[in-house]
Amino acid sequence: MYALIEFAGKQFRVEEGSTIKVPYIDDKVGSKVPLDKILYMDDGKNKMIGTPLVNGVKINGEITSHGRERKVVVFKFKRRKGYQKKNTHRQEYSILKVSKLGKVKKAPSEKTTAKVTTETKVAPKKVAAKNITLKKPSANKATQKKPKESKE
Repeated sequence: MYALIEFAGKQFRVEEGSTIKVPYIDDKVGSKVPLDKILYMDDGKNKMIGTPLVNGVKINGEITSHGRERKVVVFKFKRRKGYQKKNTHRQEYSILKVSKLGKVKKAPSEKTTAKVTTETKVAPKKVAAKNITLKKPSANKATQKKPKESKE
């Protein structure tokens, strides 16, 4: 049983009890994170493909730790110009432990529990269209070209 999820613009294949490394989440260790963008779900018998997301499936993750990646050196230069810049960067990440993959139980429909109310709606007034004729715009005399007169 596994699922393909989207989290923070990236896609991950998750199973029950698996851990994934995701971009940093600003929460405490031990807090729950809902993984609600499920693109594909395979439970062994059924394969559910989302259009674009699968409905009726819920997955939760728990933050187990935070960390920082290895240092990446960013070096910029332009040849023959004497321009050099050196910078470094360490990307932060969080590790999520995926809990049970499961389907969400459907709540009773609102149609059976909701009261039926009758409301009278007033139709909007229709405005009669007026016959309007548009005149062709007259060009400025200064911008009009006069035909050349031939000498005969």
